[in-house]
Amino acid sequence: MRKLWLSLVLVQLACFVHGELPPVCLPTNSTPLFRLSLAEAVALGAVEGVTEFLPISSTGHLIVATDLLNLNAENVFLDDAGEPLWLRKPTPEKPGELLTVNLATEAYIVVIQLGAIAAITPICWSQLLSMCLGLLGRDRAGLRLFVNVLIAFLPAAALGFLLHDWINQNLFSVGAVIFGLVSGSLLMFFADLWPAWLHQRNAFRSEPTPLGAMGIGLMQCLAMWPGTSRPMMTIVGGYFAGLAPRPAAGFSFLLGFVTLTAATLYKGYKSGPLILHVFGWHNVVLGILVASITAWISVRFFVRLLLQKGLSPFAWYRLALAAFLYLSF
Repeated sequence: MRKLWLSLVLVQLACFVHGELPPVCLPTNSTPLFRLSLAEAVALGAVEGVTEFLPISSTGHLIVATDLLNLNAENVFLDDAGEPLWLRKPTPEKPGELLTVNLATEAYIVVIQLGAIAAITPICWSQLLSMCLGLLGRDRAGLRLFVNVLIAFLPAAALGFLLHDWINQNLFSVGAVIFGLVSGSLLMFFADLWPAWLHQRNAFRSEPTPLGAMGIGLMQCLAMWPGTSRPMMTIVGGYFAGLAPRPAAGFSFLLGFVTLTAATLYKGYKSGPLILHVFGWHNVVLGILVASITAWISVRFFVRLLLQKGLSPFAWYRLALAAFLYLSF
């Protein structure tokens, strides 16, 4: 929660220094615009926490959850005078964007990822410390790890920044999720054969090479398609880079920590005031807490099952979910 408030403070400070308004145009009253129920806040937090680090697509599950909860409506918020509220007011260069329930929910989901980040921090702590020591010239392995994480992070960061709006407008649908679930499952069945092939040749690596890290980063770019799953793509990318299942999962968690932190702080910068004003601070805190607890449980379950059974159980679950969605929607 401290990170969210720090990002909001930085936004306001930057606006003061540069003489600009915050990116979100909101009235000054403190009453939440939308009554998010306790059950809805808990449901979104649980779905986010359980699915964020499992190879089953958190985005896909959240798209379905918001659809079932009717939180993806395009209803426009109005002020006390009955005038529509703007997310971004129109300018001579851009048409502007009205504030809707769907836009606020998308921002809420990203910010409650803070809970999942908090849950994964203890697992990544030794690697994060090693990278910090590496940057200070006191840990060569940590410096190599930092370079590899940076190489893997940059492709998705660049493409995500460029394609974020287009993806939200064109791919956030149940049909896209079904396609991502099925195609990702087929890839997982194939990837499950890879560790055994590497084991036969005694070709496992404990860490990726810079070229392997680039491959993992490019695989993470494919996870921008809803239903594919960022953890799945990065773990499969780790397999193809020569990593055994445990180090592949470890690198995936570390890369996820960096990617999610960057995305959450960026969304907090752009839409933090919006989230607090629309849903109220108590719903934001509740979503973060539920996401943290459920992510902590699911990560430990996932690592144990991955080492015992591989990716196949998750692939079968994805196929079953795709069939359910196809029949239901």
